[in-house]
Amino acid sequence: MSANLDLVRSIYADWERGDFSSARWAHPQIEYVIADGPEPGSYRGLDAVTAAWRDRTIPWAHARVEAEKYRELDDERVLVLSHWAGRGKTSGMDLGQLGSKGASLFEIRDRKVTRIVAYWDRDRALADLGIEP
Repeated sequence: MSANLDLVRSIYADWERGDFSSARWAHPQIEYVIADGPEPGSYRGLDAVTAAWRDRTIPWAHARVEAEKYRELDDERVLVLSHWAGRGKTSGMDLGQLGSKGASLFEIRDRKVTRIVAYWDRDRALADLGIEP
């Protein structure tokens, strides 16, 4: 297992517990791209990325991201197939009911994540990357 895969697994270990507080793994100029879904966008820099994550998780109680599969694409990229879990603070809606099977692409250099591309639609992620399902 590569150092990059170990790094991404350690990030997901926190996220699976709903702990999004650490950014020690992030490059200071990290870019976070939401490729699809209800609010696509791009954020650069640790402060902007932190705010985007906060905005994405604040409506949900016990929000967490659960990894289903990790795939090293090359020396600098790791793809994670995942889904969100949690319950709406106001609606009580279970995120699992949305059937959101997503993916995140991590780009890593010198043991720091420089870019994350998040997909709500896993099939789009695979198509964008030229990977067969």
